[in-house]
Order: sequence, then C-alpha cells, then structure tokens
Amino acid sequence: MEMGGGRDALVIGAGVIGLTSAIRLQEAGWRVRVWAAEPPERTTSAVAAAIWYPYRAGPQALVKAWGERSFAVFEQLVADAETGVRMLPGIELLPRKTDPRQFPEWAAHIAGFRVADAAEVPDGRVGWSLTVPVADTGVFLRWLAARFAANGGEMEMRRIASLDEAAAYPLVVNCSGLGARELAGDAAMRPIRGQVMRVENPGLTRFWLDEYHPEGMLYIIPRGGDCILGGTADEGEEDTTPDFDVSEAIRWRCAELEPDLADARLLEHRVGLRPWRPEIRLALETLPGGGRVIHNYGHGGAGVTLSWGCAEEVVALAETI
Repeated sequence: MEMGGGRDALVIGAGVIGLTSAIRLQEAGWRVRVWAAEPPERTTSAVAAAIWYPYRAGPQALVKAWGERSFAVFEQLVADAETGVRMLPGIELLPRKTDPRQFPEWAAHIAGFRVADAAEVPDGRVGWSLTVPVADTGVFLRWLAARFAANGGEMEMRRIASLDEAAAYPLVVNCSGLGARELAGDAAMRPIRGQVMRVENPGLTRFWLDEYHPEGMLYIIPRGGDCILGGTADEGEEDTTPDFDVSEAIRWRCAELEPDLADARLLEHRVGLRPWRPEIRLALETLPGGGRVIHNYGHGGAGVTLSWGCAEEVVALAETI
C-alpha cells in the first residue's frame, strides 16, 4: 500500500480494538494499513468470552459512554448472522446480603434489566437478570478482518520494537494491548491472566456470571455449538500454559449451576492475558519527531465491550490533526 498523503493511517494490533479502530477510520475516509505481531485468531481477543460487560476497566464515566455506544452497534450487528453476534439472556449473581435493587450505572441503557426472581438464582443468592450482546470471537474476528479488507485495507504480520518504525505514516493508532508496555514505554500496563475451557454446549440458552463464588470467579457463556467456561483473573501472571487442575476446578464451579456441564465434551483449553491499566489510555500524542499517535489500549477485560465506542473516539481524535 503506497501512501497518498495526509489521510494515511497505520493501526498497530489486530485484536478487536485494532480492527474496529481500523474500520471506523476507513469509514471516515482514511486509507488504513494494519501491522500486527499476531493474526486476529491468535490475539487475546480470540480467547475472550466476548460478552458485553464493562469488566475491570476505567475511568467509569468514559467506560459508561463507550460501552453504551458499543452496545448500540452490537444490537445492529445481531441482524447479520455472519457477524457471530447475538443477544443472550442471563443471570449475574451478587454477594450474599447485597441489595440487588442498587443497579450499576452502566445498566441504565439495558432494556429489561431487573432483579432476578428467587426461582432464577441458587438458594440464598441474589442477582440481576439482563440480556446483552455476546460475540462468537472466532466468527466475529473473521468478520471484522473481512470487512477491513473489503474496505481496501491491508494487514501485515510485523512485530515492531518502536513507534519510530512507523514514522512514515501521518497517523499511527497504537492498539497493541499488553505490548504497549514496551512499545509505548507504559509501566502502568499489567497482565491479568485468564484461563477458560471451551466445551460442547449441552443445550444451554442463558449465561451465568458469578465473581463472588468462594472458590473463584465463574462464568458460563453458551455460544451455539460450544460454551465458554471460566475463569480466572490472576494479576501479574504471564504464563499462558493451561493449568489442567485449574480447568477442572472451573468445570466443577460451573457444573454447580448447570449440571449438564459436568460431562460436556472438552474442545479446548485457552489462556489469555487481559491488557489491564488503571485507566484506559485513549489519547493523541505528538512524538518528538513530529509524528502523531493515538493510543487506544489498556481495556482489561472489556475490549469487546468498549470496542466500537473507543474506535469512534479514535476517529474524533484523528479529525483534530
């Protein structure tokens, strides 16, 4: 791809944050190329359960706005089966003795968000009933990559050590996730290791979220033919080797809620490193050499949840250049 002037942009990273940023820039008239250390199917995004939920991300006010915008886009994508996105009902369990009538701020725009009935939750627990978008990440990432290519974009597998390598581009968008520790020299970035199992779906049609189980967090995300069982949130851990004892503990916790999962056929173990930062970095920076970089990273466990809202913020920043 030859550069043709000031509307050329380079996006670094091919996860959901990078691809949505690239697509929105294309739609705003930019000619976009993507450089990525890994193809979409090998990014952290590919491991994600990809349920809309603003997990471990800040600042709260911006996360709320970005999340609402992304929710609206996902609602539109549900109409296209090729996106792998659908609306899924489910239950989030809360700590015992919590007042479930105190709704979170991010739930204000979710139609039908309510306190779960006693019959919907285990004895002694309370929770919320909600319906939110869920993406089959394998399908969704392929759809994003195809949409980017159809818009004239090109993707190159290229690992870079410095933003200086992209100096020829008038605009660089840094969506390198955990790689921003080195690429942007950002010591605030920390990995949060997540391990999940992918099993055959025994017929489940609702999700479960429980961050307060005494033996560890759990989530059950049915996605048609398969089901994601999670999980872990190990701060500072970077080993991506699956721990099979951890997987069995995850299955046991999940089977307490859905007994059919006890014998569901294992399809694969997965481990990903959530790219966490105390606050998401979404800002325009002018480098010493004069180059312009929009940083868009640090989304923790909410990359899919915030992707479209953050991508549109990238475009807004780009238009100020």
